[in-house]
Amino acid sequence: MKKTIYVLSCSMLLTTLFTQAIFAQDMAMNNTVMVGGEAMYPQKNIVENAVNSKDHTTLVAAVKAAGLVETLQSKGPFTVFAPTNDAFENLPDGTVETLLKPENKETLTKILTYHVVSGKYDYEAILKAIKAGKGKAALKTVSGGTLTAMMNGSKNISLKDEKGNIANITTYDVNQSNGVIHVLDKVVMPN
Repeated sequence: MKKTIYVLSCSMLLTTLFTQAIFAQDMAMNNTVMVGGEAMYPQKNIVENAVNSKDHTTLVAAVKAAGLVETLQSKGPFTVFAPTNDAFENLPDGTVETLLKPENKETLTKILTYHVVSGKYDYEAILKAIKAGKGKAALKTVSGGTLTAMMNGSKNISLKDEKGNIANITTYDVNQSNGVIHVLDKVVMPN
């Protein structure tokens, strides 16, 4: 009886390991990145992937409230610096609730489009721009503002907003069919 249980346990373990190996190989071959506990597929657009991330439910709700879903599903390409739910929770109390009200749609849209740059800027492109700028790169946002990219250590990139606040990119190069997403640990704010 113990031998049978041992053989079944080994068989289940091998099946699980084999399945995980195939999943990991499939993700690597498709340049798939895990965000918010879910796979982000490069053949899907920004919105199709973002709605699956458990770490970006506040961002998705804000994009819907601002009426930006159609824009972020369009051809692009776009670079989106996507703050996590924790980033939104670290804003002063009541900020998110106030921004989501219909009467604040213009302000919400300005803040969200401040997180978007036209074109596809992956890690290497941002790094190249920082080097060309001798340590800093000005990224013009869709809202018309500027984010300043700079190195934070030897491999990490930070963004400085127009108010002087710093956000760190925590996950790079989440490729989309219409651009790329980089996950941020803070919400950046325009003037």
